[in-house]
Amino acid sequence: MSLPKKNLPAEKRRVVTVEAVVKLAAEQNPTDITTAAIAKCMGLTQGALFRHFPNKEAILQAVMEWVAARLLARIDKAVQLAFSPLAALEAMFMAHVGFVVEHPGVPRILFGELQRAEQTTPKRLAQTLIQNYGERLQRLIEEGKECGELDAGLDTEAAVTLFIGTIQGLVMQSLLAGDLGCIRHDAPRVFAIYLRGIRSTQ
Repeated sequence: MSLPKKNLPAEKRRVVTVEAVVKLAAEQNPTDITTAAIAKCMGLTQGALFRHFPNKEAILQAVMEWVAARLLARIDKAVQLAFSPLAALEAMFMAHVGFVVEHPGVPRILFGELQRAEQTTPKRLAQTLIQNYGERLQRLIEEGKECGELDAGLDTEAAVTLFIGTIQGLVMQSLLAGDLGCIRHDAPRVFAIYLRGIRSTQ
């Protein structure tokens, strides 16, 4: 990541700060990322960083807002281009996988926030992201059932949980392997198994 110029506008500086955190999270435990490390990554002093964010939690809040906006926009675009609910589910799955591969720090940040015992603003944003994501999935699955592509007796809630859990499982396996890129290879095969469990046999 190239270092930003000193005279960036405030909004651009905030975006660059978020991108620095996502970059650092790909290389280390997100909870260990300090404001000093963020400032160093950006080529700034901590004082300059705090002119845009009052504290670390405000930075994490901006990171979660960035993640939610970009991930949901990515999957919405993929779904719009699909020709059927089933194709949309696959497009959504692959778009999510692509987002993770491009931003490997994001899953670490999400897992870290969701594991917090206290209810922080970043944690609430992570929970809201998962809720909004699940609602999109639920609509697609119901549409698939209505048009006969998916099993009419399919448990929609369970199908949503399994979809999200499958991606989380792929991420965890890749983190254990130390190679997030392997998700691209594994995702189509894993989705094919998921698909066999939800599609209509009629």
